[in-house]
Amino acid sequence: MEWKDRLVFVTGAGGFIGSHLVEELAGRGARVRAFVRYNSRGDWGYLNTLAPQLRERVEVVAGDLRDADAVTQAMRGTTVAFHLGAMVSIPYSYVHPREVADTNVFGTLNVLTAARDLKLERVIHTSTSEVYGTAQYVPIDEKHPLVGQSPYSASKIGADQLAESFHRSYGLPVAVARPFNTYGPRQSARAVIPTIISQAIAGERLFIGARHPTRDLNFVTDTVRGFVRVAECPEAVGQVINLGTGQEISVGDLVDTIVRLVGRRVEVTFDATRLRPDRSEVERLLADNSRARQLLGWAPEVSLEDGLTRTIQWISEHASLYRPREYAV
Repeated sequence: MEWKDRLVFVTGAGGFIGSHLVEELAGRGARVRAFVRYNSRGDWGYLNTLAPQLRERVEVVAGDLRDADAVTQAMRGTTVAFHLGAMVSIPYSYVHPREVADTNVFGTLNVLTAARDLKLERVIHTSTSEVYGTAQYVPIDEKHPLVGQSPYSASKIGADQLAESFHRSYGLPVAVARPFNTYGPRQSARAVIPTIISQAIAGERLFIGARHPTRDLNFVTDTVRGFVRVAECPEAVGQVINLGTGQEISVGDLVDTIVRLVGRRVEVTFDATRLRPDRSEVERLLADNSRARQLLGWAPEVSLEDGLTRTIQWISEHASLYRPREYAV
């Protein structure tokens, strides 16, 4: 697929992964219509940090995924859609499950319907490894059962199934990219790695919840390359594709690694308020990325230590964005 001057639609464009994807697409010469959630401050999120020469290739449209007409009008004239927009906080989903479901399920329905009616060439829908729940076997391939262990993961299962159904029912050329735990610069403090890093940098005590769950951690540039490859690969249409490293690390070992890289003496303290409900905790995630390697020619390039080092540096330079204990680990 030739990206130069192609008009591409990206939802969730002002967020963590979305802003990196917009940056990558603009860097490849695409023109990007970036759909961001409206707010009274006119805040475009991390799109404000793009280099001027890239920003010139980006048209920002504010709206709400739950507004079908707003989505359709914003998508009009584009040829490829990357759907990343979602409410992604698991703790928030416990408190406001209806809002999370409305955005993630019905927002996705609006994107798919608009793409069908406007006859887009390709739609890349964003899933999450959380849809697998605790691993029933490892490594987790795309045939692993889907288990909603939080309202957030249940909403993403619903959204994924809608995407697959639009391919089967209407022939919509949609592919599902399923990233495992993505981390890197610009990630908010609601996520585990920025929470650990910001605490390690800011103070002498570091509060965490459960140490034993394991995660498969993918640096954001690797995830974004995976999204682009999914869009470029005709054989990806109708497929679900894991984007993960095939390696796992426990939260406890992750804390120890970050503290070592930060280079400060930090007392690590257990905080029970940071635990998920008993049956909601995803105990283990470890990706089988064979399909991505074989179908897309994709493989992760950034090591965990290198990725963490880059993330620590970015958070150190943007410490004002990270308030103590905003969300639970």
